[in-house]
Amino acid sequence: MFKVAILGCENSHAKNFLKAVLEEKIVDDVAFVGVYSDDFEASAALEREFGVPAVESYDAFVGKVDGIIITARHGDNHYKFAKPYMDCGIPMFIDKPITCTEADAKAFMQELKQHHVPVSGGSVCILDDYVQELRRAVENQTYGKVHGGYLRAPIMMHSPYGGFFFYAQHLAQVMMEIFGYYPVSVRAFPKGEDVNCTVHYEDYDVILSYVPNSGVYYASISCEDDVVGGRYYFKDGFQREFCEFHDLLKGKPQKMSYEDFFAPVYVLNAIARSLESGKVEKVNRVETI
Repeated sequence: MFKVAILGCENSHAKNFLKAVLEEKIVDDVAFVGVYSDDFEASAALEREFGVPAVESYDAFVGKVDGIIITARHGDNHYKFAKPYMDCGIPMFIDKPITCTEADAKAFMQELKQHHVPVSGGSVCILDDYVQELRRAVENQTYGKVHGGYLRAPIMMHSPYGGFFFYAQHLAQVMMEIFGYYPVSVRAFPKGEDVNCTVHYEDYDVILSYVPNSGVYYASISCEDDVVGGRYYFKDGFQREFCEFHDLLKGKPQKMSYEDFFAPVYVLNAIARSLESGKVEKVNRVETI
């Protein structure tokens, strides 16, 4: 049995992973040895529901587990929670946002690489079948030359868990999954409560629309021969995410490069800078920080 702990269990991920394994039985070789949260009541609630022990320190499982799942609500906690486990070299699932600052992203990535820690995670939305269909259409030029696209998703600008960064990776990473992880620059501006962004790639632009208090997730591609788009859903996303992490536990290679895994942090920071400056802002690369 693989022993796994969950660090940061204030959101839906922790409960849904526990449910998927302990109730839905999507795998039969994982034992959850404990949960931790800065909000002890959140972990205590999971202990009451699933019988998984709640502990009072995020480093309580060092040397005792085969993998960790990091799902803290505030992205600033992800690197902190991961640090004590680096020397163990065990697989890590890291929820969105991977982290909030470019400096943390660079340091985090360097440590993961140094200790050969395999990682999975990020936005659950990229695992949706329709998102993957659009990615393949862009990659293969199924509808001819690509001219850009439009995407929409919710946002929580005033979240106490990092404001803009708390929810913004979902939309940004879906765009990156479809069109590529390394756009050149962004121009972002508020329109009432909405946030609109023009993301500049080398050969075309992609428009992002962040809409608060909305459950609509939409993606489209504009190509030479057709415009294709629609709403996407992720009803089994948590199961798919856990299965990717489970593959790492079994020794399979991680699906993303470290650079791609952390690339959304740099896009989000460019959007945040543009919202503040009102100007086009370059999207940095990890090697330039």
